[in-house]
Amino acid sequence: MLWMLLRFYCTLLVRSFLPRESEIALPKEDDSHLRRYSRKYRVKRNWVKNLWIGSSLLMICFPLLPFILGLGLFTSFLSFAILDETA
Repeated sequence: MLWMLLRFYCTLLVRSFLPRESEIALPKEDDSHLRRYSRKYRVKRNWVKNLWIGSSLLMICFPLLPFILGLGLFTSFLSFAILDETA
């Protein structure tokens, strides 16, 4: 009995962090953002995430305002270039 109560409340806790079923986006053929659901786009997004993590570490290592601004602008440019839908 105690095991079932513990399992029930743990399930409720986990479900509180998950989106509701009505909020889960399922792609449709006429969706203009259909490419965002593809595996190729998720791989690109992972590349951009790692790029930002690396540049953030560089910004922390060299806390100079011109370096941070330049690297931030360059990283933004690279992020948009990587995630561009024409590439």
